Amino acid sequence: MKRFACALLLCCAALLAVPAAHAADTYAQTRHPIVLVHGLFGFDAIGPVDYFYGMPAALRAGGATVYVPQQSATNTSELRGEQLLAQLRQLQAAYGHTKFHLIAHSHGGHTSRYVAGVAPELVASITTLHTPHMGSRTADGIEAGTSATGTTAAVAAIVDAFSTFIDWMSSGGNPQDSLGALASLNTRGALAFNARFPAGAPTSACGQGPAVAGNGVRYYSVGGISVLTNVADLIDPVLAAGSVFYGFEANDGVVGRCSSRWGTVLRDNYPWNHFDAVNQTFGLRGLFTPDPVAVVRSQANRLKLLGL
Repeated sequence: MKRFACALLLCCAALLAVPAAHAADTYAQTRHPIVLVHGLFGFDAIGPVDYFYGMPAALRAGGATVYVPQQSATNTSELRGEQLLAQLRQLQAAYGHTKFHLIAHSHGGHTSRYVAGVAPELVASITTLHTPHMGSRTADGIEAGTSATGTTAAVAAIVDAFSTFIDWMSSGGNPQDSLGALASLNTRGALAFNARFPAGAPTSACGQGPAVAGNGVRYYSVGGISVLTNVADLIDPVLAAGSVFYGFEANDGVVGRCSSRWGTVLRDNYPWNHFDAVNQTFGLRGLFTPDPVAVVRSQANRLKLLGL
């Protein structure tokens, strides 16, 4: 009798464990695939290092179908958008996908919004991470400084060479145009872009936009307000230099707090700098700060629960 009771208890425990394990396996399993769209100086992967460090594997472990295409490391929002659009259409043709969820970092936000503007039928949602929707004061400062010193052409040549190297390392073969990127990301260029592609724009200064825009696409945004977050991260001093252009305005080293807001604002004050948002460098960030990988997984789960 005791053996029968133990066997019955073990069977019950196994049956109860199955739904829990199944739920864990499908936590991020959205109906439409997730596409991670990199930002300025970005790439899909260089060797074993993902631009979205650790995120593709974590999303796939939760059941998501994930793609990480590569666009030009530096170029205009429109050209990068055309590159992304072509890649989405290739994925659609190859696998039969009807729509995509675009999770985009920095300049990838503009890239993704371009696609939603010209081909909204392909986009289920856009989630932007630390995107300078209203422009970057850091870009304004770089433009003003190089113009005043007459070094614009020389600096552009160096940056284009660096961008070409990044692209070569990640086997991209894409054209580079740092001045085009700068013109897209400064305040003037970003506002002109917003006039052409306004879907999801905040309805008030530093406010939120509609959850679902007129083109039928859901828009979400995330932003951060820290700069120096880990003494071991070599990117932090570069971001500290960029944050000088913001004075006392909260920023992540590249993007101001209000500039990051678009559509439904999930949160705009994460204790992250610009690259903490994609878990770089190698996951280094402030102690006891939220895990960006977990945040992206939770966004995937939000989209799943919406039936998307």
